[in-house]
Amino acid sequence: MAQHCPECGFANDDGAAYCQRCGAFLASGGDPAGPSTATYRVGETGEIEVIEREDVVAWGAALVIRSGGGRAGESFPLQGDRLTVGRRPECDVFLDDVTVSRDHALIVRRGSDYYLDDCGSLNGTYVNRHRIESHRLSDGDELQVGKYKLAFLSR
Repeated sequence: MAQHCPECGFANDDGAAYCQRCGAFLASGGDPAGPSTATYRVGETGEIEVIEREDVVAWGAALVIRSGGGRAGESFPLQGDRLTVGRRPECDVFLDDVTVSRDHALIVRRGSDYYLDDCGSLNGTYVNRHRIESHRLSDGDELQVGKYKLAFLSR
């Protein structure tokens, strides 16, 4: 029996914690802070390597794609003081979809905090469903860039 998303009405598989279409939390699914969220990275050979949440944030903050583009679970460790997010292949967080601007947003480290700054994108940048121009990120924040929803994870 399918679970219907309270946000968009999409019929999801039983036991799903998040909607496969919009990424909303499904109350009847798993615990959003529990181990049901899987993360992975693409290895040097192109193979998918599963990563535990603790390993994702072991060396600092990271972004994990929750939904969008068939890439749910892919993770991006936040290394360095400035990371680009956009549709341009040279971006540190490359999101290949027309809903994402070429130079959509920046993640900037200021002291010990990370900030998400919109770069004048056409569709906007959102944190926890609020459109932002600049926002200090906290553990568990949900970012939306075009059709992609990402989780910000930190230690």
